[in-house]
Amino acid sequence: MSGFLLKEKYKDLYKILNSQKNKKIFIISGKNSYYKSGANKLIDPILINKDCKIYFKKQNIPSLDEMVSIHKNLKYFNPDILLAIGGGAVLDYAKISNCIVNLKNLKQNIKNQTTKLKKCFRLIAIPTTAGSGAEVTSNAVIYIDNIKYSLEGKEICPDRFFLIPELIIDLKKKIKASSGFDAFSQSIESIISVKSNAESIFYAKKSIKILKSTFTNYYENPNLKNSLLMSKAAYFSGKAINLTKTTAPHAVSYPFTSQFGISHGHAVSLTLNKFLKHNIVNLNLSQCKFDLRKRYEIFYKITETHNFEEFDNYLSKIKYKINLEQNFKKLGVNINQKMDLILKGINLKRLNNNPVKIQKKDIIAILSGEK
Repeated sequence: MSGFLLKEKYKDLYKILNSQKNKKIFIISGKNSYYKSGANKLIDPILINKDCKIYFKKQNIPSLDEMVSIHKNLKYFNPDILLAIGGGAVLDYAKISNCIVNLKNLKQNIKNQTTKLKKCFRLIAIPTTAGSGAEVTSNAVIYIDNIKYSLEGKEICPDRFFLIPELIIDLKKKIKASSGFDAFSQSIESIISVKSNAESIFYAKKSIKILKSTFTNYYENPNLKNSLLMSKAAYFSGKAINLTKTTAPHAVSYPFTSQFGISHGHAVSLTLNKFLKHNIVNLNLSQCKFDLRKRYEIFYKITETHNFEEFDNYLSKIKYKINLEQNFKKLGVNINQKMDLILKGINLKRLNNNPVKIQKKDIIAILSGEK
């Protein structure tokens, strides 16, 4: 699509960036996110008359050291607009670096959840993957010593966002699979999270319905229509998870990403079915205020399955179709040798959102294939 047509289609974005008030623009992106997605064709024509700085991220996962570097660059440049164009890591970098007040004792404050947040600049988010829905969430992830931490607060959430299907249509299949399954898992986890409510269920159901009809088609034969639908599915997933937060599959996924380089959505897929089975088998141990069995019936109804076994097979077939390898050995992970390392990296805060209490022995059994 030509730059002219993009300009006509996304008038609001061009209006904001072209405004005389917004003379200085700081962009956070990845080189692939910016050039291979075609974002440069959308943005570069505007930058001719602007004072602009582009920071291309260097790390695959958001690290504290790089985030501090971005924050310092951002404060020194002092832009009128902060523009984040990229996947989850880029958006998290932008969301956090824009809200840090004091770098003193930052590492300890993040670990202790005592970080003071204050929005410095107006943040516009443009996702280049259809996955986490980070463009509408009020939390962001940062890794310290390969351990995942979250910063949460209304200040974190972007001021505006734009879903641009042209930017995700030509993604590599590996990225489509991982990011799309992340959206799927977030919506599923949101429905059974102990914090779920009517509003979060509304958004999660909308996401799952779109994913059911669109995900594999987008993976195999992407076009503007199914790319836009995938962006909307990720958006609804983000809206749902922003209210409820994630559960056990996400909690256990982080060390697989930080220690073994398995992309986030792929890492979540490794235990989703197993934790869902653990929950349904242990319904009598549910710590929810709602009927957990009825929440599972929501899954069955949307996916046209009749029981957990069929739903389990449904999810497994999707993972097979989009080539998400589920064998730890084939992924280069020796579970028995690396169990302590994996357990150390689990996010306990997310684990506590699980509808059935998860103990260390349960995680070991699930990862080792005993459950």
